[in-house]
Amino acid sequence: MKHLFYPMLSPREIIEAGAFGGNYFGVDVGANLEDYTRLFKYHFDGVDKGLYMGEKYSPKLNAFKTRSGMPYEYWKEMGWMSKRDPYGWFEWYCKYRMGLRCKDDERQIRRWQDFCGPTGRWRLSIYKKIHESGDWKASPRIAQSLLHWAYYVNGAHYLQWCYTRGIEPNELLMKE
Repeated sequence: MKHLFYPMLSPREIIEAGAFGGNYFGVDVGANLEDYTRLFKYHFDGVDKGLYMGEKYSPKLNAFKTRSGMPYEYWKEMGWMSKRDPYGWFEWYCKYRMGLRCKDDERQIRRWQDFCGPTGRWRLSIYKKIHESGDWKASPRIAQSLLHWAYYVNGAHYLQWCYTRGIEPNELLMKE
């Protein structure tokens, strides 16, 4: 089954925007980081290593200055890691953008769809919160999580959310 998969941001744009508390690849997962030289060069050449290789999670490095996501141990317990991609979805996405395909592609794309695709749980949730509050900054934690999945909250998708529900956009949001 084919799934729509149109992330809004490249891995580099995600990291430069401020994601994963600056330590996505800084977590010790037992991987030989020398094996990642090609991936790092392809996506992050010239990017400050402190934005993706930090030793500890730092919310101030995140775009929305908030802690978002679960600890690595939780990811492992949920079975979201694979031997090929011990760091998880973002590592898979980096490789996918490099043209590398694997048997896990369909599952990972489905996870992206469920998270932030057109009917994704967190995408729908944030537009509801924004609409009800009249504030684009209604949920920085959800906005940060969506950024981790290559999605930026935006006016066009908010209007689409309103249209599909048959509701008028919140006037407060339309003034900005």
